[in-house]
Amino acid sequence: MHHRHPDIDPQLLSETEEQRELRSVLRDFFTEESGPEDVRKHLATPRGHDETLWARLAGEIGVHGLAIPEEFGGSGFTFAELAVALEEAGRALYCAPLLPTVVLAAHALLNSQDQQACERYLPRIADGTLTATVAGFDEDEPGVGAERSGPGWVLRGAADFVLDGAGADLIVVRARTTEGTRLFACEPAEDTCSRTPRRVLDETRRQALVEFRGAPATPVGESGEVTAALDAGRAALAAEQVGGSGHALDATVEFVAQRQQFGRPIGSFQAVKHRLADVLVALEAARSASAYATACVALASPQLPVAASAAAAVCSETYRLATAEYVQLHGGIGFTWEHPAHLYVRRARSSEVLFGTADHHRTRLAELVGLTTHPAA
Repeated sequence: MHHRHPDIDPQLLSETEEQRELRSVLRDFFTEESGPEDVRKHLATPRGHDETLWARLAGEIGVHGLAIPEEFGGSGFTFAELAVALEEAGRALYCAPLLPTVVLAAHALLNSQDQQACERYLPRIADGTLTATVAGFDEDEPGVGAERSGPGWVLRGAADFVLDGAGADLIVVRARTTEGTRLFACEPAEDTCSRTPRRVLDETRRQALVEFRGAPATPVGESGEVTAALDAGRAALAAEQVGGSGHALDATVEFVAQRQQFGRPIGSFQAVKHRLADVLVALEAARSASAYATACVALASPQLPVAASAAAAVCSETYRLATAEYVQLHGGIGFTWEHPAHLYVRRARSSEVLFGTADHHRTRLAELVGLTTHPAA
């Protein structure tokens, strides 16, 4: 059972000057290079995102290596700096695979403490030349099995709705073995790995069915423990949701200040003010929950499971509320395909079930703090 009182220094929940500067640089970068029309344009490409922009984000700003140690080609900052980048990416609805590559796969490799695997893959993640993802992490019993084949291992089975599964250069797979679950690194090839894109609600976050048919793989670490990597993913997703919620609120406030009805801005009506105030209050709560989860990842705190699930529940519901008001308070234009609001609604709805629903996380929280004797599934 986890202690009920936080063990994080409150000062760590506030942004440093370096983090504010990073936020400013990224806000300008995404505004200039990845607006709604850019997102729409790149969704139609084979890879689903601007690969040149991906390389620039890694090379010019160094986002991909922020939370990767210097010994593995990163810049040696912490997850706190990466969370700033993720929040700004969520605000801009950036559609490249930052979440699966620099959070899930990178943290799975780091947490495995497999020096050889980290040296092989993390430098290429940090410099933007390798995209990666994970498979089988959110299943009690993975649908993929690993078996020995000569001196090595091969994977057989399937994993569905794998983030960036159709395009990732590397898949870190949690697979069954005769001795229990274990992690494997697989660089998929067409003859041994079939990857079928899935039609999903949020086209900015591609997913795929990945079927392994004797795909060669290399063991990573000694166990199949992935809870810490998944919780880092939940904290990262919460930061994205805060960014998206912030955009929705700012865009709506700007619109209601300009839109005239009955000879006055609609934002001057009390009912509109109350609705936007509700979004602001929810957003501040989400920022606090996200900041705490971020600090727990950065410090490898034992409170991370509690913080990650709390952030997942709070930030998911805030993003849903903010995007609903984004559409509603824009009136007729908010319902059109031409307006970016629907892109944010789709991201919000898909994100709230990505690593478990809000109800799932409340159940998990109850178990973690000792309010129930039945562990969450």
